[in-house]
Amino acid sequence: FTFRFPTLPLKRLNLPSLPNPLPSTMPEAGGGTKTSHAVVVEPGTFEVENHYYPRCLNAQRHPLVSSFMGLSNKAIAKRYCHLNPHTDEDALLELLSTPKKFFKWAGSDLFCVTDNSGKKQMIVVETNSCPSGNKSLPLVQDTVDMDSNYHKLIKRAFWPAVQAFGGEGALAVVYDKNHMEASGYAAAMADIAGEPVYLATWKDTDPDPPSRIVDRQLQVRKADGTWINVRAAYRYVTQKPWTRIPPVLEKSLIFNPIVCCLAGGRNKMCADKAYEFFNHKNFNTGVTIRTPVTIRDVHKREVPIWVKSMGGFAVVKVPYGNAGQGVYTICSSEELKDFMDTDHHYDKFIVQSLVGNHSWSSDFKGKKYYHTGTVPSTKGLTHVTDLRFMLYSTEKGFKVASMYARRSADPLTKRAPVGTESWGQLGTNLSIKLGDNLWDTDTRRLLLMDSRDFNKLGLGIDDLIDGYIQTVASVSAIDDMAGELMSKGKFDRELYGSVNSDQALLDEIVE
Repeated sequence: FTFRFPTLPLKRLNLPSLPNPLPSTMPEAGGGTKTSHAVVVEPGTFEVENHYYPRCLNAQRHPLVSSFMGLSNKAIAKRYCHLNPHTDEDALLELLSTPKKFFKWAGSDLFCVTDNSGKKQMIVVETNSCPSGNKSLPLVQDTVDMDSNYHKLIKRAFWPAVQAFGGEGALAVVYDKNHMEASGYAAAMADIAGEPVYLATWKDTDPDPPSRIVDRQLQVRKADGTWINVRAAYRYVTQKPWTRIPPVLEKSLIFNPIVCCLAGGRNKMCADKAYEFFNHKNFNTGVTIRTPVTIRDVHKREVPIWVKSMGGFAVVKVPYGNAGQGVYTICSSEELKDFMDTDHHYDKFIVQSLVGNHSWSSDFKGKKYYHTGTVPSTKGLTHVTDLRFMLYSTEKGFKVASMYARRSADPLTKRAPVGTESWGQLGTNLSIKLGDNLWDTDTRRLLLMDSRDFNKLGLGIDDLIDGYIQTVASVSAIDDMAGELMSKGKFDRELYGSVNSDQALLDEIVE
């Protein structure tokens, strides 16, 4: 996504240093990098100060959030169907309890919206493979041993997959950003496995990264320059991962496999098709995925036509971006011109109905959503928020790993934004891109699930249940799509070309 902050210039934040373990790529004075290598993370080195935002260490998890995270899938299905009697309880429970084959770790971003009839509901904005989140969840106690949310995810989702896969070689975590969480997973993995774990970067612009694929197996480079095979790796490679890693590897377990990104986890075009297939298949059960109205496969020259058809308010997205790159909120002729004047690498876009305030949201195909926003402040100001659910799939079904919310920089206004100011009111992503593979985070707009921030969201336990079910449904839809792409035992490139015909993307996928 391309996030612009015209009304609130952002400065780079001085986040606390992370002393252990060190990043595996060391900058050179000339702007390049020295030959990098994987860092060895030993068991017993997990320190909460290194893997959580400082605010989380001094926060108490909200009792309602703790209560929700303690609910069983059976209780969630029963409560949801009590409030939505048209939903098939057995079908919903089966959905919540069925382990996923490919997409085992995911996160969805949701808006809490209402419509002109006053119906409040959660809608899916996007679903991400290999999402962030664990560093933002307040702890339930001051000290952790083997029961942090990092440890639980590794123990319940990743480690059973490793044991089932077998293979030969070491364990690794590969990543291209978010060192705080990547190193946390490495330390938790070392604790669970009882063996050292290699932490290695894999950035798309690094000409000599310490990670590579050789003979259908992942390898990482040790400090002495030698390469070792990896039997299983936890992947936090998020920027165009298909340019470095094949959709599936036979000799190394990649968690999540790249096919999850292609099937929708990093591809909004394919995700929307997956949601549509899911809704058709589950129409009679009453379980459906709710999203803004989405128009797929839009060429750049067609964008103004679709924006006009939506009343002049729309969101245009590069389908394959993440971390706040490639999203354009269009509320004025100036913002539309900015988009049209920008050069884009890919050939096709998606156009979605815009969720704004009640007087300036897209009205298209009978759907009009607007933000419920935060509870008004003492100054009467309301901000747009989104809610991130991060889930993982176990043998007994889905579990919540983490939750957090984000707010916009500027308050929501009654009148439509003018000029190029709409992103300040509508954008919630916290990532700030400083350059190639250089990122910062605007944690001032992070809303924790603690006693202070959660109350600002105006959410109840039924809203969280609704968001959880929407997340599970969207993750399941993408897993189904991944299954179709792998139905012949290998990645079906011909089928994928039919589902996603953007040649610029197809040319990037390595085999």
